[in-house]
Amino acid sequence: MGDLLGVAVLGAGHMGADHIRRLDQVVSGARVAAVADPDADRARDAAAGLAGITVHTDPAAALAAPGVDAVLIASPGPAHEEALLAAFARGLPVLCEKPMVPDSEGALRVVEAEARLGRRLAQIGFMRRYDAEYRRLKALLDGGSLGRPLMLHCTHRNVSSPGHFTSAMLINSSVSHEIDAARWLLGQELTAVAVLRPASSAGAPEGLTDPQFVLFETERGALVDVEVFVNCGFGYEVRCEAVCERGSARIGDGHTMVVTTAGSAREEVAQDYLVRFADAYDREVQAWVDATRRGEVTGASVWDGYAASVVAEAGVRALESGGRVAVDLAARPDLYAGVSR
Repeated sequence: MGDLLGVAVLGAGHMGADHIRRLDQVVSGARVAAVADPDADRARDAAAGLAGITVHTDPAAALAAPGVDAVLIASPGPAHEEALLAAFARGLPVLCEKPMVPDSEGALRVVEAEARLGRRLAQIGFMRRYDAEYRRLKALLDGGSLGRPLMLHCTHRNVSSPGHFTSAMLINSSVSHEIDAARWLLGQELTAVAVLRPASSAGAPEGLTDPQFVLFETERGALVDVEVFVNCGFGYEVRCEAVCERGSARIGDGHTMVVTTAGSAREEVAQDYLVRFADAYDREVQAWVDATRRGEVTGASVWDGYAASVVAEAGVRALESGGRVAVDLAARPDLYAGVSR
């Protein structure tokens, strides 16, 4: 490894392009060494102006490019399993955006492949673990001053959903963040899920069940509810309130700017997750670079990515059936005992 960590970025879409910018302009200790995207023009556009970088349409070629020490996977979820296994085969440290692998069987194959290596190589990109408000809430709950957590109330709203969004994606794409955040904040696995469906908003595309109300049970008796509303029309809002035996704590209300002018005041509401969680993404990638340069792997593990996929699949079955669905996790390999909890 040279003075700078050479990173191959797989995927040059909305998320990948933002990570390329972040590695080039924000994060210290790293540089973009290669970019890969099936769309050659998009890959070239994302790499424009960067020196010493190679551009590819084949992810394998990017992993094999000169100067590549690590991999950041920001391609669509169905491509993640192949990319992760290829990185493992080369011994390359990985930061993989969520979902790690959309289907639980593929996610388990990734867990088993890394476990066979006997060491962690991958961190999964659940960036809320790096958000300042979430970290304060985690520290408060871990400190125990409020007593045992009884409930988490979560809100997840988007201005609008992409044209390809399905009712299932409200759970396996949007609520996947709450799934990981709840597991991390509470230090518990989620054991069952039910989904209630209010009448869909007039702002939802035809056929999309939006909003949804998702209810999770945990292994030690806490409840987690999530209001997910991806076509609210007014802003990107994420909130979380922990209700405990001796008090409560809420985050997400103050992440705004108030503008006063001409006899009136208005609050700015973020319109995009890259705005609301910009600092969290910056901290996450910097922490990954720093840990990788030390020869360490921190943050959410592939077990966390697998658990999120299993819970999300159970949530989709609950949405489709209208009933309560139990979460069935495989046995946790020893490599992940106590990790990320």
